[in-house]
Amino acid sequence: MSFLTQLQSKVMIGDGAMGTQLYAIGIDQCFEELNCSQPDIVLNIHEQYVNAGADLIQTNSYAANAVKLEKYGLEKQVRDINHKSVQLAKRAAKEGTFVFGTIGGIRRFQLEEVELEVVKDVFKEQAEVLLESGVNGLLLETFYDLEEAKMATNLMRSLTDLPIITNVSLGEIGVLNGGISVTEAFDELYQHGADVVGLNCRMGPYHMLRSFEFVPTPKKGYLAAYPNASLPDFRDGRVFYQSNADYFQTMGKKFIEQGVRLLGGCCGTTAKHIAAFSKLKEEAVPATKKVVRQFHHLTIKPAHTKVEKPLQEIVKERPSVIVELDPPKQLNTQQFMQGAKKLKKSGVDAITLADNSLASPRVDNLALGSLVKQQLNARPLVHITCRDRNLIGLQSHLMGLHALGMNDLLAVTGDPTKVGDFPGATSVYDLTSFQLIQLIKQLNEGISFSGKELGENSQFSVGAAFNPNVKYLDKAVKRLEKKIHSGADYFMTQPVFNEKQIEALYNETKHLSHPIYIGIMPLINSRNAEFLHNEVPGIKLTDTIRDAMAACGEDRQKSTAEGLKIAKSLIDVALEYFNGIYVITPFLRYEMSVELKGYIDQKTKAVRKV
Repeated sequence: MSFLTQLQSKVMIGDGAMGTQLYAIGIDQCFEELNCSQPDIVLNIHEQYVNAGADLIQTNSYAANAVKLEKYGLEKQVRDINHKSVQLAKRAAKEGTFVFGTIGGIRRFQLEEVELEVVKDVFKEQAEVLLESGVNGLLLETFYDLEEAKMATNLMRSLTDLPIITNVSLGEIGVLNGGISVTEAFDELYQHGADVVGLNCRMGPYHMLRSFEFVPTPKKGYLAAYPNASLPDFRDGRVFYQSNADYFQTMGKKFIEQGVRLLGGCCGTTAKHIAAFSKLKEEAVPATKKVVRQFHHLTIKPAHTKVEKPLQEIVKERPSVIVELDPPKQLNTQQFMQGAKKLKKSGVDAITLADNSLASPRVDNLALGSLVKQQLNARPLVHITCRDRNLIGLQSHLMGLHALGMNDLLAVTGDPTKVGDFPGATSVYDLTSFQLIQLIKQLNEGISFSGKELGENSQFSVGAAFNPNVKYLDKAVKRLEKKIHSGADYFMTQPVFNEKQIEALYNETKHLSHPIYIGIMPLINSRNAEFLHNEVPGIKLTDTIRDAMAACGEDRQKSTAEGLKIAKSLIDVALEYFNGIYVITPFLRYEMSVELKGYIDQKTKAVRKV
């Protein structure tokens, strides 16, 4: 009797974890490669699940695609590893045991890390080997990105008429990343060719069960549940899961009541968990009706604070000046606050606060932004890097900014830690700047990074960094356009020290409606100029500027005057083409930025009179 025919009338049992089982016995390498180098270990785990009562076992091929295998240097062994995975599972199978080829999702929050077309190609390569090797069906699992799951399901259906199971993983109870309801996701997966849809990983039985309570009994197709053993614990550098087989048996009954026909386990589950599920299948009566809980969407309220006119609108209406004042490296903030006060008085539109620039720890820019806003009634523009915070920290930081009424952000990747005070520190980079922009915009819709409704819209205006100091400016503009697609509202450039580069930038971007603030950094001496030119990525000075600064020697007053002269010359050109000037204050020398703001005001007033 076929797999789908059996599901029509009974509950079936899948297997449990493979990866965490291997991890638990001390293996710390590519798990899929073990199919070739240590097949007996893999075979033994398969046999444990078959003996525990599993009707369906998965091949040890979850990450056996070219993208995942590449980090181990195994991308050319896709065919061998997948073929061996099927051989081992078939050896372990008894009469009546179904062997499904497993393909795991690739894209999570790092959506741009692997383009969807690349994912499609590597899935096709893997699936063809699994199918040629004689699997009874395909099981797609741990898909956080619904678009990837739909693409994969549709692709598999184009390759085979065998049964397809597609399991997605949720960020929050009842919703996928992006706020898509689990019911909507299941319906779309059925439409793309899945015979069985379900949930796996991320959640233990309790939270996964709550998600199924929102799902009606399908009119066509079947439901699957592969929960983790529990929430994971972390002790002495290793991950542990609860051993709770009796609890699994109790929860298994409840899954069946919610219409689940295929029960298996994910991370942390063992043969004991599967044996507990297996005890249910003889007496279990598949549910055909159930009470469906209504998913209550929170009422999304507008932000509770009054929001100033966004900078991207201001700069379209008139010349706009924003000034960066770097948070201090020392605890005393007196000089910083004095500078911020002077800048506020000079009339700048915003004071921008870097986020541990050059990977060196400074006073937290959220704290300083709050002081600037509350004590000076000035407008802070807070930089956020991807380097220092994981997804949890980034969302928490953004929620804090929203609570304090700071809505102006600059999303940047961040300098790597090796350039800063702690070169051995970890660079997080859970996200790229593109993804950070997208997720900030998702908060503006009242949806958290994981898809959870937040009950209120944030109102962030998102700036993005742009480096025009490159050999091929057209390629840099393509990257800028990609940030526009991600949701950037305006751009702030790296310091520019070349009038011709400003004109070239205008010609390459004049087709765009998104405003650009041109970065202007006054030089303080020749050493400063040489350091920027030779050691700071993305900054290049002309020989004329370097020679002019060198001619000042060690005379501080003369060097300052020359630095301001150069900056004013660059501003003259920038204002011919752009409405936005981004003055970058060197070493808290805020008096230089105040002078440049006054110069810009004089220039713009003169233009108006003409």
